[in-house]
Amino acid sequence: MAHSHILGFPRMGAQRELKFALEGFWRGERTEAQLREVGATLRSQHWQWQREAGLSFVSVGDFAWYDQTLSLSATLGALPERFGFDARSLSLSQYFELARGNAAQPAMEMTKWFDTNYHYLVPELSPHTRFDGGVSWLFDEVDEAITQGHTPKPVVLGPITYLWLAKCHGEHADFDKLTLLPKLVKAYQRILQGFAERGVSWVQIDEPALCLDLPAAWLAAYQPAYDELATPALKLLLATYFDTAADHAVLATQLPVQGFHIDLVRAPEQLPAWRAALPEHAVLSVGVIDGRNIWRTDLRKQLPLLQALQSDLQDRLWIAPSCSLQHVPVSLQPEAKLDAEIKSWLAFAREKLEEISTLSRALREGEASVASNLTACDEAVCSRRHSGRVTQVLVQKRLARLSPEMAQRHSPFVQRAAVQREALQLPPLPTTTIGSFPQTAQIRQTRAAYKRGELTALDYLQRIRDEIELAVRKQEALGLDVLVHGEAERNDMVEYFGEQLWGYAFTENGWVQSYGSRCVKPPIIYGDVFRPDPMTVETTRYAQSLTERVMKGMLTGPVTMLQWSFVRDDQPRQATALQLALAIRDEVADLEKAGIRVIQIDEPAFREGLPLRQRDWVAYLDWAVHAFQVSAACVRDDTQIHTHMCYSEFNDILPSIAAMDADVITIETSRSAMALLDGFGAFAYPNEIGPGVYDIHSPRVPSVDAMVRLLERACEVIPVERLWVNPDCGLKTRAWPETEAALRNMVQAAQVLRERQGCLSAA
Repeated sequence: MAHSHILGFPRMGAQRELKFALEGFWRGERTEAQLREVGATLRSQHWQWQREAGLSFVSVGDFAWYDQTLSLSATLGALPERFGFDARSLSLSQYFELARGNAAQPAMEMTKWFDTNYHYLVPELSPHTRFDGGVSWLFDEVDEAITQGHTPKPVVLGPITYLWLAKCHGEHADFDKLTLLPKLVKAYQRILQGFAERGVSWVQIDEPALCLDLPAAWLAAYQPAYDELATPALKLLLATYFDTAADHAVLATQLPVQGFHIDLVRAPEQLPAWRAALPEHAVLSVGVIDGRNIWRTDLRKQLPLLQALQSDLQDRLWIAPSCSLQHVPVSLQPEAKLDAEIKSWLAFAREKLEEISTLSRALREGEASVASNLTACDEAVCSRRHSGRVTQVLVQKRLARLSPEMAQRHSPFVQRAAVQREALQLPPLPTTTIGSFPQTAQIRQTRAAYKRGELTALDYLQRIRDEIELAVRKQEALGLDVLVHGEAERNDMVEYFGEQLWGYAFTENGWVQSYGSRCVKPPIIYGDVFRPDPMTVETTRYAQSLTERVMKGMLTGPVTMLQWSFVRDDQPRQATALQLALAIRDEVADLEKAGIRVIQIDEPAFREGLPLRQRDWVAYLDWAVHAFQVSAACVRDDTQIHTHMCYSEFNDILPSIAAMDADVITIETSRSAMALLDGFGAFAYPNEIGPGVYDIHSPRVPSVDAMVRLLERACEVIPVERLWVNPDCGLKTRAWPETEAALRNMVQAAQVLRERQGCLSAA
């Protein structure tokens, strides 16, 4: 009968236990032994849940102290040479230095994992990388699972995908990293040998790169690589996800592996190609449970497909989620305040285990054996389909009135820029920040007390105003040119706005890992989106009243609001994006009426939403650009629109970024030493740009000289009159001492460069 398994489980814990343990360790409040104990407890719990769901295996290797790609680099012995660490004796403290930087070295580059909001640490390779082995943590976890009586299925990122995601820097930037594959394959052979020695039967090797537009040389590399990895001691399950791999099905099924996993949620159309190419001996794992969204699966709809497959494949059929469950929260059980009807529509990771169990049992014992589960599912699906809360007539009428003129600024950028320079009177190389300032314990306690009803609305307002004034005074003292109010009132850049919009629902514990210890709680878009009232106007107007300097209004853009939410799947995503764009547009218009002359509409997830296959890019970019334009184009020429993007590869979509027509774009560039800026220069990006000069995800405070060098590098590709100076991202995760020190150095670096460029500040 059909086997069942998952590709990975969330590692942070239902109550974010790993997050708090990590941060305690970094502060010196927990020992390494205490941290390791938390990790072991979480792994044990997650394996037990998988066992209780009747899965054929438990997934091992999905746990990581910071990031699974970094952990694989540590296992392979492929650490950045600049740190000088010995991978074989790597300590946890050194591991975290790789991820977070230290006094001597910036952290490893971080970017988005395919088209998700998870960030991975980019492997750093060179012609000298040896892959001669490293930590034994993965083997230790396999031993743990076996000791606890489980059947482990180790999960390892495949060698081609690992190499594809890696980068070479500096003098080796043009090195052909594919030439490292033979050495890398030998390292994988050692890993597989370690599994075999422990009696492992199946190993999941993830190759999501097969869902990309890989060059011919990279596709040709699969056969010799996997010929070397083939071993009679192990069975290999080659896993693809996030898109279709149908056009590579013939190539993949000729590899000496024993099974394949495909994503039938994102790409159900690929099934015929895989069935036609599947060898008679091979397993087909079908991802029929959505691993990236939180809606209940229509089990009754999936069963006929699975029954037909089982009739053909028998015990060679495996049932699974579409991808790792690390992209969804752990459990619905703690959600006591969530609307009961909406809650009935949802399935988090533990509930998805139950869905897999139900499908498996239905195939094994017949539908009657799970009749109550299927009935409950039917009722939830029907309830959601017919809910009167989903559609707002007001929103639909407004969408129908949307005209092309509503997506166009009044004048081209060249004209607007002259008007804005006159209106804002900013110095050359103006300095600013991305929006948020440190979310101190006091701020979090204030918000929590208000939520619990322990503070009156007026008391809460006064405390938030005190925090805003503190942020404004510190910025004035530092000498920043364009200020922000600091966002003390905001729990999250998406959740804060979603809480004030119709069509959203929220969880108390729906946390998902974004990177390291950073977790986000994505809102749920279940219906049409509408803004009933202004969301930020009074707060921003108050902040502006405190200073003569320019105050920047801070908003989250429609594409990021979409990407960083769990989105309804009963209408096209572009329709929801336009609803969000109209809501943000109303807020932009009200900020301008309130006298705010600089408005930032953040779109850090713009690149993240890009489909994996280039053939699908045009359609996405058309509606994503249009949504941003609709949100921003209502202002006068003298109102300056900013946007922010971070931790993504932008160079392949620069024409679309230019089409957004923001007056100023700020981007993350410090971890790549301004390399990401080269594309903007080669493209001749026409508007103003602020390349980040220091990495806010690291506690490291860079020197003035280091920032000056980055700015001089930026001046080589962008005219100085169009350059801004800013950090990589918001500062909410940092503490005030390091924030002030870094910003002080940043302002001084801008002044040094003004003097060197002969454009002394008019301030």
